[in-house]
Amino acid sequence: MIDHVFTDAIAALRDVLEGALLEPQAVEERLQVDMLGGDLSWQTTYSLPGEGNPPRVQADLTLDWSVWSQSAYRSWRLGDAPTDAPRIGLEVVFRVQRLSSPPDVHTVSTALPPTSAAVGGTELERHGPRVESGYEDDLSSAEHAVEVSYHGEYELDDASLADPGLLDDHYGALGGWIASTLVRLADLQLDFLPPDEEEATP
Repeated sequence: MIDHVFTDAIAALRDVLEGALLEPQAVEERLQVDMLGGDLSWQTTYSLPGEGNPPRVQADLTLDWSVWSQSAYRSWRLGDAPTDAPRIGLEVVFRVQRLSSPPDVHTVSTALPPTSAAVGGTELERHGPRVESGYEDDLSSAEHAVEVSYHGEYELDDASLADPGLLDDHYGALGGWIASTLVRLADLQLDFLPPDEEEATP
C-alpha cells in the first residue's frame, strides 16, 4: 500500500466497517481519478450479513480527496505549514432497495438521525431522500428504491497527519453507527421483493 494519508483513511474506514461485521460488496469498490481536475475519490458498498443479492439495505460510502487538499498535504510533507488543513470529503448514502411498492419517505426519514456519529471533530449532516423506480419493458412490474445521504468533511490536523493510527480512532464510531442504521432500515415494515434466484442463499 502506498504510504499516503488518503490510503490510510481508506484502510481505516475498511477496518471499522468490517469490525462492525458488515459485508463488503467487492465488485462495487473503485478508485476514480478526475483526469482533467485531478480530484481522487474512493467508493465502496457494505451491507448486513445474509441480505441476498442485491441486499435489501446497503450503505454506499465515498471518500473525496480534492486537488486543493492534495496541495495542502504536499506542503505539509515538505515542512511548509498550509494556510488551511487538508480535508477528506465523506459521504454515506443509505439505500433501501428491492421494494415492490413506492416507499413511504416519511417512515424512512423518521428512522434516520439528522447527523451521523462523530468523525473526529465533525458530524455528517443528513440530506433529503431520493426515490427511484424501475419498470419492466411491458410495464407489468416495477422495483423501487429510496436513498438518504449524509455529507461532511473530515479535517486532518497535524496530529492525524503525523500519526495515521489516529484515523482508526476517529473513524471508530462510524462503523457501529452505519451497522445500527442499516438494522433500523431493514426492520421497517416495507414490502420487499425476493432476492435474485441465482444468488439466493440455499
